[in-house]
Amino acid sequence: MKERKAWHMNGFTVLLLSLLFLVGLIFSFAAGSGDTPNILLIVLGIIQAVLFLIGMTSLTIVHPNESKVITFFGKYKGTVLDSGLWMVIPFSSKKKVSLKVRNFNSQQLKVNDAEGNPVEIAAVVVFKVVDTAKASFDVDQYEKFVEIQSETAVRHIAAQHPYDTFSEDQKFSLRGNADDVAGELMIELQNRLELAGVHILETRLTHLAYAQEIASAMLQRQQATAIVAARHKIVEGAVGMVEMALRQLEEKGISLDSERRAAMTNNLMVAIVSDKGATPVINAGTLYT
Repeated sequence: MKERKAWHMNGFTVLLLSLLFLVGLIFSFAAGSGDTPNILLIVLGIIQAVLFLIGMTSLTIVHPNESKVITFFGKYKGTVLDSGLWMVIPFSSKKKVSLKVRNFNSQQLKVNDAEGNPVEIAAVVVFKVVDTAKASFDVDQYEKFVEIQSETAVRHIAAQHPYDTFSEDQKFSLRGNADDVAGELMIELQNRLELAGVHILETRLTHLAYAQEIASAMLQRQQATAIVAARHKIVEGAVGMVEMALRQLEEKGISLDSERRAAMTNNLMVAIVSDKGATPVINAGTLYT
């Protein structure tokens, strides 16, 4: 089913004519139902009553950013997209479909990520109806359809990637690539909701965290990973500083044998890498006594 424009015309003219028919039928019945009934006036009144009924049942009001889907005896006749008072097919059904931009906030879903860790995730979906025929006839309650498909897509995307990266081989994660995850979610949702005539404008993650049962353990893992990474940088810097110190001593003509170089390297590394401030110790002897 595809959307098409329904036949419609200015409704104010029809409203005015309907009011004239109403006045005419009142006058006809009043004048024709006297002591001597006038059959001609009564018939004229009946005709005016039918015309009034046809006129009033054909009128519909369309508000801005809304539409009316017209069906006549079970057949889709089109959609009125222009706002105002319009005359459409008499005795037809007129269903209102909103064209406004709307938000859907998903619930916090518990999903296993790509590594099997339970995470809590939620998203907001911004959408609008672009095909009223598909939204009305191809799915049952398109708002509920959007809700269910959005939560299904969020679960699917969350299961494709790990929550966080813990090795250099992993380049993509839910936490580190939130914009890319939202982009994937938007593409998948658009494919799912094409059937309902819905266009996705934006998707964003509103909540992302480890599930409560593993949150403390994963926090310790993140802290340990951060400590190891920091230690790695400290050791790299310490080795560079020791190399620079030994090179400058040699450039100034201070030569050290292998044992003294090892001792100086050990002292400098301990002083630089240690968490606490180094306590100087004066050695009054030599390394050989």
